[in-house]
Amino acid sequence: MRVTRIAAEGARALASQKLRTFFMMAGTMVGIAALVVIVAVGQGTEERVMKRVTSFGTHAIMVTAGGGKGFSPPQEGITTLTVADADAIRSEVQGIDVAAPFVVKRAMLVQAGSAQAQTIIVAIGPEWHDAWEWYVKDGDPITQEDTATMARTCLLGANIAKELFGDQDPIGEYVQVGNVRFRVKGVLEPRGTDPMGNDFDSRMAIPITTGLRRVFNQDYISNVRVKVHDPGQLVPISNEIRKLLHERHHITPPEEDDFAVFSAAEVAKQARGIAGTLTLLLSALAALSLLVGGVVLMNILLISVGERTKEIGLRRALGASRRDVFLQFLTESLAVTISGMVLGSGLGLAVSSLLSAFTPLSGVISWQPFALALAFAIIVGTAFGVAPARRAANLSPVEALR
Repeated sequence: MRVTRIAAEGARALASQKLRTFFMMAGTMVGIAALVVIVAVGQGTEERVMKRVTSFGTHAIMVTAGGGKGFSPPQEGITTLTVADADAIRSEVQGIDVAAPFVVKRAMLVQAGSAQAQTIIVAIGPEWHDAWEWYVKDGDPITQEDTATMARTCLLGANIAKELFGDQDPIGEYVQVGNVRFRVKGVLEPRGTDPMGNDFDSRMAIPITTGLRRVFNQDYISNVRVKVHDPGQLVPISNEIRKLLHERHHITPPEEDDFAVFSAAEVAKQARGIAGTLTLLLSALAALSLLVGGVVLMNILLISVGERTKEIGLRRALGASRRDVFLQFLTESLAVTISGMVLGSGLGLAVSSLLSAFTPLSGVISWQPFALALAFAIIVGTAFGVAPARRAANLSPVEALR
């Protein structure tokens, strides 16, 4: 009962000074909000990393034309990678199941009758299907015969097929790319979008020889997609590929590579590195906000002790012990930080939702941020409330009443 009475008295004291109470909880509220956002964005980033790794392929290595340290989409206009490089990787590096060269061209105009659309065209060989584990839903895939004869055949993604032909079956129909007419021989399985928002189903695939000779008029490729037998060997196989391409391209240190090699592990490491930097920045902001909030709370409570000297003296004169006074002011401190925690958690939830809706960042809501928020609220309320509570408890009743 005594604890309940002390808590009630503390609550009445806080309610009588609403504006002051709000200022005391403002710092805690901002710090807790930042903490909730940190955990939500961190978990959301982790989820995106795993989706990106899954999309990339846990058994996959990508060799990209052009140098660079960050994973990026296939580059256009870079001439440093050839089909011969892909053949060398396939034949000379152990542990590889598939090595599939391909060429990517963006914003290509495709026409079918009066319908037309801009799409990504991917020039592929028959091994591309196994390399990406991406097969046709209807019709037939690109075959070795298609590449050997530079056949004018193509595969359509589900969305581009619908865009060009509507509900009509596109297999056996024709599409035009520049001056080259292609017969549709299959429709790819729906793949959806990748974690970066790129639509896999709005693209068209053609035989790689047809693309290089008849459409793009070039002898270089964009990428080689490598699929390994053992995912535990991704790193050593990646190193073997780098070593082989160094020899083939006559690259010796300190010359920069004219290619880049990435595996799922490296994609995850890069994404986690970015997430870690963001988390560190937000953590510093949250810690600073909580520290400032605690200092503000302590100083306002110290001022409050000075203003409520007579009240404290009267309570002591009527029989309240030092422990009762100490507990009342400590309770007020905890009430302020826990109220700030509740408001800050709500603010953090709102900010996380806005980030998910209007930015590339995504937040995942779970119980962890609220548990952390409560723990920090209790720590801040206790740590910064002790000094004011002790000062109030140590006031002499006689001196206080004067």
